[in-house]
Amino acid sequence: MLPNKEDILKFAQFRASRSGGKGGQNVNKVSSKVELVFNVAEADFFTGEERALINERLAHRLDQEGNLHVVSQEDRSQLMNKERTILKLIGILKIALHVQKVRKPTKTPKSVIRKRLADKQANASRKESRRRPAID
Repeated sequence: MLPNKEDILKFAQFRASRSGGKGGQNVNKVSSKVELVFNVAEADFFTGEERALINERLAHRLDQEGNLHVVSQEDRSQLMNKERTILKLIGILKIALHVQKVRKPTKTPKSVIRKRLADKQANASRKESRRRPAID
């Protein structure tokens, strides 16, 4: 089950800091970079299987305490960056929780094989009839 925005906000912590990039002198004054810290173990809306799946698939993104860090500093506004971090987190969780369907191996039906071979034979005979007759 994918959490909604309100559920995430209950278990998320935000940190703001100064970011580089565009903004001119505003960059030196305003803390617009936002880091979202989300603890997967504390989030009670995940089942045990979902937690295990997230821990396995996002192991490279989790720190030692099991926190997931998402950073955004694209906008000049702290509020916009906060929204972006939430959307990024939802996207990351969606990808981590996606379970691929099991492929059922199928066989090509014999009628399809027969039809393909018959079509090839008809095409071959059509081209054969276009050739000049052999002189014996």
